[in-house]
Amino acid sequence: MNVLRTEGPAWRAMLAARDAADAGMPPRLPGGPMAALFGPVLAPPRTADGCTVIGRLAQTLDGRIATVTGSSQWIGGPGDILHTHRLRALCHAVIVGAGTIRSDDPRLTTREAEGPDPVRVVLDTDRRLGTDHRVFRQAGPPTLLLCAADAGGGARHGEAEVLRVARAPAGPGLSVPAILAELAARGLRRLFVEGGGVTVSRFLEAGCLDRLHLTVAPVLLGSGVPAFSFAPCARIADGLRFAWRAHPIPPDMLFDVALDRARPGGGAPA
Repeated sequence: MNVLRTEGPAWRAMLAARDAADAGMPPRLPGGPMAALFGPVLAPPRTADGCTVIGRLAQTLDGRIATVTGSSQWIGGPGDILHTHRLRALCHAVIVGAGTIRSDDPRLTTREAEGPDPVRVVLDTDRRLGTDHRVFRQAGPPTLLLCAADAGGGARHGEAEVLRVARAPAGPGLSVPAILAELAARGLRRLFVEGGGVTVSRFLEAGCLDRLHLTVAPVLLGSGVPAFSFAPCARIADGLRFAWRAHPIPPDMLFDVALDRARPGGGAPA
């Protein structure tokens, strides 16, 4: 069954379940495949940081999220776009990296789905983005710019509030646990990491993704930007294995991957 072509009442019941979960009550999920896909998103967190973190990417059949020139719009079809906007509506905040803002200039709102807009969170470690991007200059939901504690600049970045967090202890970027702690302190605990590939990979490598929604489109590129990038595995046995469910969203296939904070190589979460 096509999960995302469900009648309107089922989606409105899912939004009511979201409101119940936010009020601390058990969510009453609608029946059918929509509950199987979105129910885990609304489940109470089982982590010490109190957050539920959902990653999402759309890739070609050969694992690319963009061409060699950076073109990525659109790999997924209309069903993937609708699914992305529905995840935004169910989550408190949507998180993207600076590369996604630079290449796509997204609005990060719920224009294609009924439901509230999330808080927009942009990760820009060294604060290199200009203020001309839409999330920083247009009216809409609140925007937070997270940068390193030692990055320059003031308390505002266009219309965005600036928050400073620690750098990652090893490698580039910000400390993912510090990001989660900062957002949880603001009551933002259901988090949607929308991209791009570098950002999703950093959350995955830090052991900070509960689930991954991966759309695979019937496209072959043969080259381009890979979906995931983290430390190489020496053996197949070192690869990250997981349980998943497939949901058709024609012409694409959506895979709901239960990660439960696992990380590549089997180490403990950062």
